[in-house]
Amino acid sequence: MFEMLAALALVQDEPQAPLPEGVRAMIEAAAETGDKPKLDTVLGIAREAYPDNLAEIDAIETEARANRRAIAARVEARRIEALLEASMFERWEGRGELGGFQSTGNSDSVGVSAGFALARNGIDWRHKLTGSADYQRSDGETDREIFSLAYEPQRDIGTRAFAFGLAGVERDRLQGIGWRTTLSGGVGWRVIESDNFALSLKAGPAWRRTNYIDAPNESSLSGLSGLSARWAITDTIALTEEAEAIVNGQSSYSSVTGLEARFSDHLLGRVSFEVDHESDPPAGAVETDTLTRITVVYDF
Repeated sequence: MFEMLAALALVQDEPQAPLPEGVRAMIEAAAETGDKPKLDTVLGIAREAYPDNLAEIDAIETEARANRRAIAARVEARRIEALLEASMFERWEGRGELGGFQSTGNSDSVGVSAGFALARNGIDWRHKLTGSADYQRSDGETDREIFSLAYEPQRDIGTRAFAFGLAGVERDRLQGIGWRTTLSGGVGWRVIESDNFALSLKAGPAWRRTNYIDAPNESSLSGLSGLSARWAITDTIALTEEAEAIVNGQSSYSSVTGLEARFSDHLLGRVSFEVDHESDPPAGAVETDTLTRITVVYDF
């Protein structure tokens, strides 16, 4: 009996085996990535595999999380430094899209749709430059000819609030518009910002100058409101909406709803439906114009 008790005491007095160096290295490597979910997963596996070393794992976790925060701080500092040193013509991202069609037989039609969107995100500033062109001829006559170009800077004035400016020009000969210039500014709010869904609203005064083809030119002070939304339904499919209203004696409304399917890191297909409405178009022009586009988009 005394021999059994002595043997048990010797077993209990044996030193606990240290955590294998490979496990420690795995935890430290996960911390180095700066990926919190990955670090949590590795720590959970280590605790399940080595329940007798929980105190040692806890100590490694404390050190690893401190290192991860230090790494994240250094990465953020380098990002801010790179933004401060970059010129206005650097760090732009964007996309270009192109679509077209041709038909023969009962009617001869040819059309092309092209566009681009550039964006540059700084520390407090965001810049957007967009342009589009739609041209169509049917049976020898031009029945669509629209060009537009717009630049919009935004500056953060809060966690989600921002101030914006807007300068744009457009041309739509079939609506009787030779050139139209719009200048605006105001405030906006990023209502929702998440990985899968984003929604922002903006509003402010706007000045608009319209040079008509067959009517007197017109200048007016208006009110502008806009909505921008993007919903990532899956990793490869997204739904977008861009809407804008300029309200005065002659109001304009536009809406572009798009469905995108990504084929690769840089290539995607896009189907969009656009509605443009003019409350008081020139004689011979219709109030509402619609267009369905099917384009190929390249991200860069």
